[in-house]
Amino acid sequence: MIRVQADDFNTGAELERLRRENNGQAGAMVSFTGLVRDLNEGDNITQLTLEHYPGMTEKALKKIEAQANEQWDLTATLIIHRVGPLTPNDNIVLVVAASAHRKQAFRACEFMIDTLKTNAPFWKKETLIEGDRWITPGNSNK
Repeated sequence: MIRVQADDFNTGAELERLRRENNGQAGAMVSFTGLVRDLNEGDNITQLTLEHYPGMTEKALKKIEAQANEQWDLTATLIIHRVGPLTPNDNIVLVVAASAHRKQAFRACEFMIDTLKTNAPFWKKETLIEGDRWITPGNSNK
C-alpha cells in the first residue's frame, strides 16, 4: 500500500494496523521512519518543503513496492510519504516491510527507502535563515 499525503502519520498506529491486517502471516515487520532534520550541510533548517507530481509520484512508489515484492517473499508493504511544508522533527516518510522471516523484511525495507530516495519524483526545498535552496535528489542521505 502506498500513500502520498500532506497530513502527518502515526508510526505506531500504522504498524499496528499492518500487523492486524497481516493476520499472523508475518514473523517480522521492519520499518524506517524519516524525519526532518534541523541541520543539513552545516546550515540550520527552519522548514523543508516537498513538492511532487500527483499521479507520477504514486506510480513510481507503486513500482518500488512491486519490485520489493518480486525480489523478496513479503506478506505486506507500506510506503507513506508526506508532501508540503514540514518543520524539523516532523515525519517525512514511513516504509514498512513484513515477511515470515526478518532477513527478507530488513532487505526489502532497505531497498524501498534507498530506491525511493533516488527514484521517486520528489523535490525538496530547504528554508534557511539566509534563504531557500533546492536539494539535489540523493544528496540528503549522507
